[in-house]
Amino acid sequence: METVKQWHQAAVGQRVVAALQKNDFDARYVSTLAEAADFIMEQVSPGMKVGFGGSMTIKDMGIQEKVQAAGGTVLDHGTPGLTREEAVAVAREELLSDLYLCSSNAVTLDGRLVNIDGMGNRVSALSFGPKKVIVVLGINKVCQDEAAAFERLETIASPMNNKRLDIPNPCTKTGVCMDCQGPTRICRVYSVIRRKPVATDMTVVIVGENGGY
Repeated sequence: METVKQWHQAAVGQRVVAALQKNDFDARYVSTLAEAADFIMEQVSPGMKVGFGGSMTIKDMGIQEKVQAAGGTVLDHGTPGLTREEAVAVAREELLSDLYLCSSNAVTLDGRLVNIDGMGNRVSALSFGPKKVIVVLGINKVCQDEAAAFERLETIASPMNNKRLDIPNPCTKTGVCMDCQGPTRICRVYSVIRRKPVATDMTVVIVGENGGY
């Protein structure tokens, strides 16, 4: 029997999907991260170059291992052991991947994707570059509007990503954005995608479970 929570997640998720479709995105709702993983793997074929945008949602689904098992080539600038120069070089390769997988920091009820980057590699890929882009968002990333989305970036996504990356910015102490001005600041490139970019084949998958930060 469907719980009230499941009903609410599906109702909100399907509303966001309808808004995204109105904004020209290919969008779909799935109940679980496992279903999202299955959808992604349907797009993967042997020899395909698959880029990863540093998403904890994607990583938690074990997609990299699945891609390798399917004969795909993994491009991940976050691979442990890479020097900064090597990581940047891989990030550039990701921009020309056959399939680029990432999440978004927030999505609004009216179907807009809101993101914040340090290098700008992910927001670049979301705009133009890869042959195919799949964006997977947990229901926890749905926001009322752009103002609420930016508030989410400052109070949840950015502090948690700073902590994950072990970068000693003030938000790792306070838990919220302090608008730091130092050289280690990673909140540098802000993006709002209000309609699907004209030349980008993009599918947005809304999941009825929490995912990432």
